Order: sequence, then structure tokens, then C-alpha cells
Amino acid sequence: MQSIDVHTLKQKISSQEDILLIDVREPREHASFNIGGLLLPMNSILENLHQVPKHKPVVIYCQKGIRSMIVIQRLEEKFGYSNLINLAGGMSAWEKEHK
Repeated sequence: MQSIDVHTLKQKISSQEDILLIDVREPREHASFNIGGLLLPMNSILENLHQVPKHKPVVIYCQKGIRSMIVIQRLEEKFGYSNLINLAGGMSAWEKEHK
């Protein structure tokens, strides 16, 4: 599984690299703090596969990086995705890095 650290992701966002951010947390978590990603809660990701492209890098994140790892494993195993990247440490790491 591919992963990216907070610092590298921030550089990619700043340089406007063509990546998609997907937040798999719950709406209340997303509302309290997010980095602009598309909200697709973990329990709804399978119904929303049409929003998860296979042709460009997709960074999937949650609060600590565990739910996003589970989502990536499922999508890779069941649907053949190879472009998914886990944000190591999730939003907890992002907040810690950017305080």
C-alpha cells in the first residue's frame, strides 16, 4: 500500500498537483476540520465508487490513518485500484504538523 506523509502531501497541494483528496471520516468529523477533500464516509464508499477515479492519484484520509487503510485495501483487492495513497497518521498528524 502506498502512503504519503503530511509534509509531502502539503507540498503536492501547494503546487496544485492533480490529485484527489477523499475524506472517509464521518460528516461531523469532516465539519470540524478538513483539508478540502471530498467527503465519502467509509460506510458509503462502495456506493460511490464512480467518484473514485483510477486514472490519477487519490489520497484517502481519515482521523488516524486506520479507516483509510481499510478502505484502500478493500478497493485494491475487490476493484483493482492501484492509484490509492494513504495519508500516514491522518488528520491527527496534519493538525500536529500545522499548529
